[in-house]
Amino acid sequence: MSIVYFGSPRQARWEAKESLPAKLDLIIEKLAIRDRVKGETVAIKMHTGNNLSYSTVHPVFVRKVVQAVKDGGGKPFVTDVNWDARGAEERGYSSETIGCPVFPTAGPDEKYFYAHLRPYKNIQDWKVAGMIQDASFLINLAHAKGHPSCSFGAAFKNLALGCMVGETRGAMHDAMHFDKYWWAERCPDAAMRQRIVEVCPHDGIVIDRDKPEEMHLHFEQCNQCGRCLQVAPPGSLKIDPVNFHTFQEACAISTAVTLSTFEPGKATHMTIATHMTPLCDCFGFTSMPILPDAGVFGSDDIVAIDQAALDVIGRTRLIEENLPTSMEVHTREGHPFRWIHGPHKDPYLVCEYGEQLGLGSRQYELVDVLPVEQITRTSVTYISAK
Repeated sequence: MSIVYFGSPRQARWEAKESLPAKLDLIIEKLAIRDRVKGETVAIKMHTGNNLSYSTVHPVFVRKVVQAVKDGGGKPFVTDVNWDARGAEERGYSSETIGCPVFPTAGPDEKYFYAHLRPYKNIQDWKVAGMIQDASFLINLAHAKGHPSCSFGAAFKNLALGCMVGETRGAMHDAMHFDKYWWAERCPDAAMRQRIVEVCPHDGIVIDRDKPEEMHLHFEQCNQCGRCLQVAPPGSLKIDPVNFHTFQEACAISTAVTLSTFEPGKATHMTIATHMTPLCDCFGFTSMPILPDAGVFGSDDIVAIDQAALDVIGRTRLIEENLPTSMEVHTREGHPFRWIHGPHKDPYLVCEYGEQLGLGSRQYELVDVLPVEQITRTSVTYISAK
């Protein structure tokens, strides 16, 4: 059983030592970061977002991780994909603010990588970004949020997509189309194909731009509502779990490839579960949070930390009034992220696939680093005006 350290967003008193950044400090101590990084080149992989994003990991948290590495004698740098690292200072990730440089994972043109042969469906080579593989220690600093391909992204997602070059990331998304879902010979009527397109309120299915007799399913938009199946001729279209589950399995394999480039004990994971929105931070904007803040997590086990974060988040309520009006609650079974992204997008699947690959255990002990005291009243300390 793995240990996952946890800091609750709740406070008993109006004191800084009970705030989330202070609890992250305690998690850093529990993970013994300072004792583990002496002489190491430390890649702090995070998502810096782009454009108008402001719900990514706040620079206050990043600075604490960076400072701990420097205190321990490590050489830290923050890293993300090239188009996000470029302009990261616009969202507060400058070297002056966080205490270390920000580098693109695979260079400014994504041409610096190492290829790893591991065949899976349409993917042969997994191209790990050079700045990741060259580092001797990895800190996976993730932000928990929703994701249209798999309903949830945190520790696994941060490495699975963020440590690969664009060619591999694209292939991982394309893998969802590997298993057949459309049979053109069973729907030869162009008008019927157009009707299938029109019945989807999410633009989830379209006529293929190169072959008008083919239909193309956008798995990101699809919440498996089944409206298209109600009009499609029998046997012409299948909304099959295998297509959706493929992305989760690809994420687990990608993460396994990345972690295999580090020696045992040379990687650790932290997740900040605040301002959780329906979509990935890569969309370039921030919407209203759809779940209450769940806290901060830390573990050397990537399977356990995602499992624990999902469990804690799952005990909170979906703030339905904050959903974009274009989204709908399709199911009320399972995890809240599954409610809005569809029953085939089970956020726990990546943990199951990761456990099967030997990346960790879904069984964990959640250790609260600063349990909230149940007190009835407390004094308020005011800041002096002088």
